[in-house]
Amino acid sequence: MSTQEKIQKLTVAMKQTDSTRQYERYLAVRLHLTGRTYTEIADILGRTYQSISTYCKCYEEGGLPALEMGHSPGGPRKLTDEQEQEIAETIVSKKPVDVGFDARHTWTLAILASWIERQFGQSFTEKGVSKLLKRLGFSYTKATYTLARANSAEQNVFREITLPELKEQIVHGEIDHLLFEDESMIRAYLALQYNWFPKGQQRKIPTYGRHEGAKLLAAIHYETGKVTQQEVEQCDAAAFQCFLEQVLEEYAEGKIVMVLDDARIHHADRLQPFLRKQERLTLVFLPKYSPELNPVEGLWKWLKHDVVNNVFFSKFYHIRKHVTDFMKQINLSPQRVIDRLLT
Repeated sequence: MSTQEKIQKLTVAMKQTDSTRQYERYLAVRLHLTGRTYTEIADILGRTYQSISTYCKCYEEGGLPALEMGHSPGGPRKLTDEQEQEIAETIVSKKPVDVGFDARHTWTLAILASWIERQFGQSFTEKGVSKLLKRLGFSYTKATYTLARANSAEQNVFREITLPELKEQIVHGEIDHLLFEDESMIRAYLALQYNWFPKGQQRKIPTYGRHEGAKLLAAIHYETGKVTQQEVEQCDAAAFQCFLEQVLEEYAEGKIVMVLDDARIHHADRLQPFLRKQERLTLVFLPKYSPELNPVEGLWKWLKHDVVNNVFFSKFYHIRKHVTDFMKQINLSPQRVIDRLLT
């Protein structure tokens, strides 16, 4: 890479960073590439000769990434690339209990520092471990549940074969409407989320301790983003049949393929006579324990986030009204549904 190309990349990096100290590092190296001496740059930036020398040598050895704030330019690295890669792989694929920490199932900075010292003979402070993890591309995030009984092979078949084939059938006019369907229960009060509030205080959400809510069925049109929804008293086979009738009425012409999970109500015996009469309707079942393959799951999360989390509805009809309003609003902007759930 030519000197001019290096200067151009540094200029771009300087414009993109919000950190004053990061900007200073980029500027120091840029000034050196334009012919300034370490002494001149130190005078301009108010830093020591040694600091400027370290920035520039670090850039020569590792390029732009070596100047990032998570990467300390001072002092030699304690670990090799291979050792750092082993740390990353261990965090992802193992728990502390798997490497000798009894009854410890969560990686903490303290446990990682102990393991690194035991494994590689290098001592790190918790702050040092934190910097190392950030440089390796890790962040402090909340864990999430996944269904252990899910069959990854079946999921891959759906992603790589079944869904592409359904899309191809749309292109060739063999399917007119591809829908994804699911059911959910929206309770009067649901989850408490983080939100902005005065420091040292918590927002208090009053409740009556009851668990009333709205039972919903919904289907998303894969191409248009339109949402069809119905509130029911019970999520049973009769309610599902009623919902299918609504879908058939809404899409009065053309072949409909509905993708849905393997719930019992979708296979109920009392539903079969109805399904046999519907030549325009075909049900395609997702692999078991695979909610992440159904975009309607994302719709429920969106609804709960925007409407019911951090809220208590004292009257049942209040829940129904807010849910209905939410559905009306997103159907006014179906492109938002497509961008958020179907891409």
